[in-house]
Amino acid sequence: MSATGLDVFDRTIHLTNTWLDEMMASLPRDKQLAWHALGAVLRTVRDRVPINLAAHLGAQLPLLVRGTYYDQWRPSDTPQNWRSAEEFFALVSAQLGSVKPIDVVDASRAVFRVLNHHVDPNQVEKIKHALPEEVRSLWPANNAQQSSAA
Repeated sequence: MSATGLDVFDRTIHLTNTWLDEMMASLPRDKQLAWHALGAVLRTVRDRVPINLAAHLGAQLPLLVRGTYYDQWRPSDTPQNWRSAEEFFALVSAQLGSVKPIDVVDASRAVFRVLNHHVDPNQVEKIKHALPEEVRSLWPANNAQQSSAA
């Protein structure tokens, strides 16, 4: 039986919880913190990549995650031109200022792992290559690509 009465809502809640659970495997077991980290990292990536890549990524996110991803997006202000991992972390950290402290490097890697697992590998590669090398190097290897290369 449906928890909300709408299958689309039940599915996005289930998928979002799956993503958060995967993130919490390497982060503190705090769903609210994982949710905020997911949104902060996704929005920072969104604002750096070309608009078409941002839109293609958004289309592959669960409906609930897509809402936080597009929250306060101003396409006319993108792509931003930050170039270093330090700038990336500063932007993520600024969005997490109202939640309890979290290691932004760990949070970013957790989000990147989830994207590797749930987003089309070709789309992940396009997003990675649109990011500066310092940030790209933080992105864990995609297991789907490793197994196809073997």
